[in-house]
Amino acid sequence: MTRTSLSRNTRVVAALSVIVASMTSLVAYSPTLYQLFCQVTGYGGTVQRADAATRPVSTLNEVVTVRFDANVGAGLDWEFRPEQREVRARFGEPVKAYYYAKNLSDETLVGRAVFNVTPYQAAPFFFKIECFCFTNEKLGPGESARMPLVLYVDEQMLKDDDTNGLREVTLSYTFYKQEDLAPEEVESARNLKAGSQSLDAALETSSTAEFDNDAPRR
Repeated sequence: MTRTSLSRNTRVVAALSVIVASMTSLVAYSPTLYQLFCQVTGYGGTVQRADAATRPVSTLNEVVTVRFDANVGAGLDWEFRPEQREVRARFGEPVKAYYYAKNLSDETLVGRAVFNVTPYQAAPFFFKIECFCFTNEKLGPGESARMPLVLYVDEQMLKDDDTNGLREVTLSYTFYKQEDLAPEEVESARNLKAGSQSLDAALETSSTAEFDNDAPRR
């Protein structure tokens, strides 16, 4: 490769990096835009469905480790964390985990969560059930919520050339404060505690479920 070609390629890579970084920074301040960005790029994912009743569990002994991460955006006075740092399971085997959130302020606050799955190549094979992403969620003063999450990693990840060597995946959520809301918008926001309790009860009693998938497969 000539020096001129190398220089041109370097400039192209640098320009693309700036564009991606700029878009990521922009969508961080707008969860609605973030959701659209995910649908267009597959960065955080679009939704597909898998029925738990018909989903095959892998007969392989391969195990995947799923790590959990939690972040809170500026201005949202909440504690937000995973109750476990990681889980290990066979491919195709559903596992249950929990996130925890608490309003540390003396007023009702509304937040909205966004997520991503890394490495990004693994996102098309990552399925989950949760109740708190891309919707306005409120917690009253001092109120806390324990949020259930059921997930599995499809064994097809073992057959994809880009992912067959992966054995670790990270699921990361960030809650952002929803500001300048009218009183009726605060009132209509979903109660995170009550909604999480309802989902947890449903998961305990239901024999079937639909899992969301985080990104389209190539």
